[in-house]
Amino acid sequence: MDPRPQHSAYGHDLSLQLDGADEIPQGRVGVLGGGAILAVAVVLTALNLRPAVTSIAPLLGDMRADLGTSATWAGLLTTLPTLCFAAAGLAAPVLSGRIGANRTITVGLLALAVGLGIRSLDGPYVVIGATLLACAGIALINVLIPVVIKGSFPARVGLMTGIYTAALQGGGALGSAITPGFEQAFGNWRTALALWSLVAVAALAVWIPATMRHREPAPSVAQVAAEPRPSMLHSALAWQVTLFLGAQGFLAYIVMGWLPQVFIDSGVSKVSAGMLVGLVSLVGVPVALVLLPLAARQASQSAWIVGIGLFGMAGIVGVLVAPAAQPVLWSLLIGVGMGVFSMALAVIALRSRDAADTARLSAMAQGFGYLIAGLGPFLFGLLHDVSGHWTVPWIMFLVVYAAQIVVGALAGRDRVV
Repeated sequence: MDPRPQHSAYGHDLSLQLDGADEIPQGRVGVLGGGAILAVAVVLTALNLRPAVTSIAPLLGDMRADLGTSATWAGLLTTLPTLCFAAAGLAAPVLSGRIGANRTITVGLLALAVGLGIRSLDGPYVVIGATLLACAGIALINVLIPVVIKGSFPARVGLMTGIYTAALQGGGALGSAITPGFEQAFGNWRTALALWSLVAVAALAVWIPATMRHREPAPSVAQVAAEPRPSMLHSALAWQVTLFLGAQGFLAYIVMGWLPQVFIDSGVSKVSAGMLVGLVSLVGVPVALVLLPLAARQASQSAWIVGIGLFGMAGIVGVLVAPAAQPVLWSLLIGVGMGVFSMALAVIALRSRDAADTARLSAMAQGFGYLIAGLGPFLFGLLHDVSGHWTVPWIMFLVVYAAQIVVGALAGRDRVV
């Protein structure tokens, strides 16, 4: 693998990127102008990337009762978005190559706002179709936000990725926490879900001015790569990053989908189980804001990835052995472990030499990664049905966790694709 270059493609004129100059030379990858407005736009965008999914879970029973749908429909509604993330994520570089990264993110936000707005207007098929449209927009944004951070904040990749991840996780927690309150206030689940489209509109209202500081569209990541570049599929490091992100998602979706039921089966109340899973998500915020910037300042992030992973494994062992004994402690430890998600996003930018490679690596890691992640809840539930208890699923979880730590350590090394 190639050693890390002495400086990034942006390092020779950082002031131009951070001060938001009006013109960008054609040879430079100026995805978006840096600065405060762009940072705010990134945060508002991140707040939109989880509620489309997490807002559904607490209302799913009411939705099924109102729409007269089956458990199979509910399974499709919760599983198809993951597959949509994978498919649309792989398409992101193609669209970005045609219209540019900034316009592609704008398209993603529009799709998200429209999907969230119309999914409550009709029956079960409209709900699924509109949710997929919203998730397609999310997938485009997921892939390209690391490109924006790499291109516009090259000296602050760790800090901006931490802020972005914290906002993303905070948005997910808000989606599950306050949507039931919306339903109670407005008297129906349709209005409660539709209100999230307003957050997407707010993000658009800031994102568009942030991108208009350049009158001419910035060169797309596809146009910048004038020299032939080998396929990411042939890079061992690219596969390590992909497997790291995929394994992390595999575990995270299991925690979000099954940990509440495990706690409930062990005697914890439903309300407490929900709060415990919310705690898992919230713990990831300080990990992203504090630990990630520290890790990103170092050449290698491997030790951080291993250390955080060991905390998470300790929490899972506690759940496996005695879930009701110290559920708050287990949730705190698991939350620290799940905080490695911010590291997984950061290594996409840190392991690539410029924005063009960041886009290619992000598309591969998130496209294939979501395919891997989508298997997690299904396999966990299948093993529970076959074995009749939770021991075998958690053993499988620990095996994948160990694999995540290994590939994460490899992906965190001081290398570039």
